[in-house]
Amino acid sequence: MSGYYTSADHFALLPALMLVLFGSAILLLEFLMPKGPARTRWLVGFTLLGLASAAIALLRQHQALSAPGSRIVAFSGSFTIDSFSLYFDWLFLAAAAIVTLISYRYLEIEGEHRAEYYGLILLACSGMFFLASGADLITMFLGLELMALSFYVLVGFLKRERRSNEAAIKYFLLGSFSSSLLAYGFSLLYGLSGSTNLEEIRRAIFTRGSLDAITALAMATILAGVLFKVSAAPFHMWAPDAYAGAPTAVTAYLSVASQAASFALLLRLFNGPLSPLDQEWRPLVAGVAVATLVIGNFAALTQENVKRLIAYSSVSHAGYLLLGLVAGNTTGLRGIAVYLAIYMFANLGVLMVLIAIRTRTSGMLEEDLSDLNGLGARHPLYAAAMLVFLLSLAGIPPTGGFLGKYYIFLSLLETGHAVLAVIAALYVAVSLYYYFRIVRGMYMTQGEPGPLASSIGMNVAVAISGVATLLLGLFPEPFLRFAAGALVR
Repeated sequence: MSGYYTSADHFALLPALMLVLFGSAILLLEFLMPKGPARTRWLVGFTLLGLASAAIALLRQHQALSAPGSRIVAFSGSFTIDSFSLYFDWLFLAAAAIVTLISYRYLEIEGEHRAEYYGLILLACSGMFFLASGADLITMFLGLELMALSFYVLVGFLKRERRSNEAAIKYFLLGSFSSSLLAYGFSLLYGLSGSTNLEEIRRAIFTRGSLDAITALAMATILAGVLFKVSAAPFHMWAPDAYAGAPTAVTAYLSVASQAASFALLLRLFNGPLSPLDQEWRPLVAGVAVATLVIGNFAALTQENVKRLIAYSSVSHAGYLLLGLVAGNTTGLRGIAVYLAIYMFANLGVLMVLIAIRTRTSGMLEEDLSDLNGLGARHPLYAAAMLVFLLSLAGIPPTGGFLGKYYIFLSLLETGHAVLAVIAALYVAVSLYYYFRIVRGMYMTQGEPGPLASSIGMNVAVAISGVATLLLGLFPEPFLRFAAGALVR
């Protein structure tokens, strides 16, 4: 019966299927609704309804997998629902919901409120679900391309802005090249194993024993392709232009959800089929992690554009996450899971405040550091929220960012990588400088007065992110228990 669509297949696919159905239906909604403010509110509401439907289906899966170590295998082993996929799926849904809430006012100001924007958010989220649940090379590649193609369009969504169009073209060209590297590596894995199933590929590599030319080439091309997706040096060159040119709401979604999905892919591959080669790829990943920390942090020091600064900051955070993979123990993998969630709320928060300082008459801001000058006097609550988010990104207690870095450093010490732990700790000090440039501007520099371009959705999203950032640092135990189930062994 494996050739038929079974109830188990439907149950496993249901959350992603809901996102695809709502993402497709929302394109029709624009033509059925009369033009005006009511239509735009319906678009946002329908998108949130789609995310809620996926969340209900995901909750049912969560309840079905209440027993430790349980999982649902669907589509002849090519799609797996387990604690790992559930954890990442919740992150993807949370990021999509927050971005939807902040997009209404942003797109209204830009004059680009169209249904396809929300449809692409849902389709990208669906692709992320396939990445986290994929147990087959074809499934994972389809999920990756669904996510990537959606982001190519979203990055260039501001059609009248030259830098948005330029960023989309660069992102598309470089992304296509990285996808071709990944596809080539996948084809080599299929050639040496005769299967696209991850577990069968792992057994084939283990049986081959020592590293040979084919497995080395497969490992190298896959590593290069995935490192591009997580914006690790020296494959990070797309991030600054894409972040700066994309609509700020898209930058927020790209910087957290896409990176989390790419790390889900990385963990599935390197703790799965490529795990027998860990003695070969761990030194390579360690070198990339250090280079990523160096380039990301020092490049951020000189940035005057906030979105480019956040881009290089994201590069440096990828370095910390890669160090958790280098450690490879339970603490390191838990650290990656915790770090991604905490980073999501903090990074989204920074970019939400950046959106909120826009006014209806300001046009396309340059998003320079000077735009945040005097924010503490003009809008103290938003300035306080920005301070919390920046402290978390820097890893300062009592915010959640401290917890993420603590687990990464602890995992390195537990596995005998004390030198890497010291290097990583030193770059925390470097990051303090460029984060506190923003803080200094908000509280110690006078700025131009102006109203906020906020909304109820924006205020709710900022409040959720700020509270989550603080609670994850002050009361982390419930979250840590949830994250512990996301380990991949």
